[in-house]
Amino acid sequence: MDAFEFFFDKPWSDGLPVVPPTEERVSRMLMGTSRREGESVGVIPPAFEEARIRDVAIHAVMAGCRPEYMPVVLAGVEAILEEPFNINGIQGTMHSVAPLIILNGPYSKEIGVNGGLGCFGPGFRANATIGRAIRLILLNLGSGIPGVTSMSTFSQPSRFTFCIRENEEESPWGPLSEFLGFSPNENVITLVAVENPQLVFDDVSTDPNRLFIAISDSMAHLGSWNNWTRSDLVVALAPQQAAICGRAGLGREEVHARLCEMAGRRLNEMSRGGNYRPERIQNLPFPVDLEDDHFFIPTIKDSKDLKLIVAGGVPGPITAVMHGWSGGSQSVSRAFVQ
Repeated sequence: MDAFEFFFDKPWSDGLPVVPPTEERVSRMLMGTSRREGESVGVIPPAFEEARIRDVAIHAVMAGCRPEYMPVVLAGVEAILEEPFNINGIQGTMHSVAPLIILNGPYSKEIGVNGGLGCFGPGFRANATIGRAIRLILLNLGSGIPGVTSMSTFSQPSRFTFCIRENEEESPWGPLSEFLGFSPNENVITLVAVENPQLVFDDVSTDPNRLFIAISDSMAHLGSWNNWTRSDLVVALAPQQAAICGRAGLGREEVHARLCEMAGRRLNEMSRGGNYRPERIQNLPFPVDLEDDHFFIPTIKDSKDLKLIVAGGVPGPITAVMHGWSGGSQSVSRAFVQ
């Protein structure tokens, strides 16, 4: 029997070949953690099958992980199971969001997670297999199966894998994790439920104020849920764009605040189309004057919802904007030990 075809005949694959989880391979994977193989990590919605350390190791093998990736995979599973993240809702939604893994700290660099050139694409084993292990766990232990429990209208390529490291080496600022309150050298995983990257290309702007115009416009496009409810949003500046801000003396805090301030639409723009309903606007976490056509409605309803990072490589006058879900999920960040 062809082992690869065997797995294709079972509902255990994401559509790509998986590595057969032999006893030898699983035992080797378990060497990547000091935790006991029978220890429970939690139950995976919506099927609520229990995930033990051994189960995570099995799926890490299937995804093609190395044993040293295990601490990150385990941290990812624990993060998606935190109540605010609402993985149960994400598993069943008609939307296409996927859990984006953003890593900070020395360990993710040590194991080869890419945050630089091409970080969202193919060619990097750690990025591809860590994110894929999480997806296989959601498929097999959570039964997040397309057309069965997962009712995503289109889904998206990042549901295969969605894992990057922040490009701390080429950033003019400290890491996202430090901005979120962690120590600079802590190993931190942040999960955010977002759409695929939407690119903002600008090879003209040399001044931050001009640069922010196209970025904030993309953040506020009328088809995104961020305009209509409080939801997470990720903005990834390529090093070339972050350097424009750094040369102007702007820190991460100032850029974060400026984007929160600029991104949004006036009421007369929003009422022309998209997901506009007066009752939805009235349910925003601040009062809106529906009689004032020029009332400005910010895309970011709470500044904590914007995750500003530096990622990608040089060259590249590009920013990636990743919109959030319908307000049903909140990002989760947690430190982990290697």
